[in-house]
Amino acid sequence: MRLSTKARYAARAMIDLASNYNGEPVKLKDIAENQDISIKYLEQLMNPLRVSGFVNTHKGSRGGYSLIRPPEQITLYDIVSCVEGSLAPTDCVDNPEVCSRVKQCVTRNIWIRLHEVIVKELKSVTLDTLVKEQREKQEENL
Repeated sequence: MRLSTKARYAARAMIDLASNYNGEPVKLKDIAENQDISIKYLEQLMNPLRVSGFVNTHKGSRGGYSLIRPPEQITLYDIVSCVEGSLAPTDCVDNPEVCSRVKQCVTRNIWIRLHEVIVKELKSVTLDTLVKEQREKQEENL
């Protein structure tokens, strides 16, 4: 399984917002510069995150984006599934009706277990954890 740039860039943008939680809203251009993501692409990523209730937009000269919930309440799974949709490695994991061989298919069990492991791992990582790890990496590289 390979995550698209949507998942990776959305995670980076959300880490950027989480690192400024309780501060002023962060301008999209600042996130774009900090994370080396085009503003146009970032706008596309922020929309589903806003609609799903993870980020808020603020209008005006001091406007920008902010997290709606605390960073410890948003997981990497929340972010990735928001922009990617299902993380199942095959369609039959989410919808067994798509395959006529589902009752005798032994590989489907593996795909289900793989999906469960991926979801469990992504749910175990919060934005708060990622912000702390990012700060540690930055301190190591000083």
